[in-house]
Amino acid sequence: MIREAIAIAHPNVALSKYWGKREGDGNVPAVPSLSVTLDGLTTRTRLRWDPDLGDHRFVLDGAARKREDEPRVYAFLDELTRAHGVSASADVESRNDFPTASGLASSASGFAALALAGVRASGCDWDAARVADLARRGSASAARSIFGGFVELPVGAASARPVAPARALPLVVLVCVTHEGPKAVGSTEGMRQTLERSPYAQAWLAHAPRLHEELRAALLAGDFQGVGERAEASAFAMHASAIAAGVVYWNAATIEALSAVRELRKGGTAAYASIDAGPHVKVLVSPADAARACGLLEGVPGVKRVIEARPGDGARLEAGS
Repeated sequence: MIREAIAIAHPNVALSKYWGKREGDGNVPAVPSLSVTLDGLTTRTRLRWDPDLGDHRFVLDGAARKREDEPRVYAFLDELTRAHGVSASADVESRNDFPTASGLASSASGFAALALAGVRASGCDWDAARVADLARRGSASAARSIFGGFVELPVGAASARPVAPARALPLVVLVCVTHEGPKAVGSTEGMRQTLERSPYAQAWLAHAPRLHEELRAALLAGDFQGVGERAEASAFAMHASAIAAGVVYWNAATIEALSAVRELRKGGTAAYASIDAGPHVKVLVSPADAARACGLLEGVPGVKRVIEARPGDGARLEAGS
């Protein structure tokens, strides 16, 4: 057994949204999704097997997190221990260079990095699909962060799969950070409440796969406008269903940023908005329009900063791991 490994992973933005899970175990999405893995935000995770620890140890962004604070992480580590027959506990340190648990997909990059580091530290040489299946058990969207470029997570599939490389579509994602702290309602709970309470939940489940297929076709055709329009439609449909259930992730700056995106389009700049389960707005633009769009978005009231990201690589081991 190698005992220790360090993995790097990046969050992803779902262009066609996954919102809702199938009943039963396995953390299986109710609708398909297609994402782009981003190179401008990073999670770095070190996992070391320690036979002298009484229980797993998990440190996130410099703060020790107990089992009751991070039940999903500890449950994941328990499963990892059983699956690999490890007679030791995991000593894990993870750090994000972007806000954690705030709607910027830190769980996707976090569980992707944790899965890869755990597999490597256990002495295994799994292929990406198998690591993605493991990562999905912690966070469904983490399966997509194992791969780079544009990635699909089909309904009922054990693993995500690459659809197109990062170069397939000239794209810049401008992440408008509107809040630095954690969101009030986690994604899993938000999905549950939406499917249980929203009068639009069934409409979302029926409409999302159609948007997904249209977006996938636009991506493979290199149609930036087609991708942008459907990504925006998917985000709005997802949030409409959630808001109808009383699950509201937006804040005032979210609305202001959406208004800025509409102003960009009125001025002739092809810009499209996407919003995950959080208040941040991700703006899709072409590389040629990135500087102008970023300058406008930085001046939006309530936007604390804008992170420029591009399609990037999947999860990887740090040199020497």
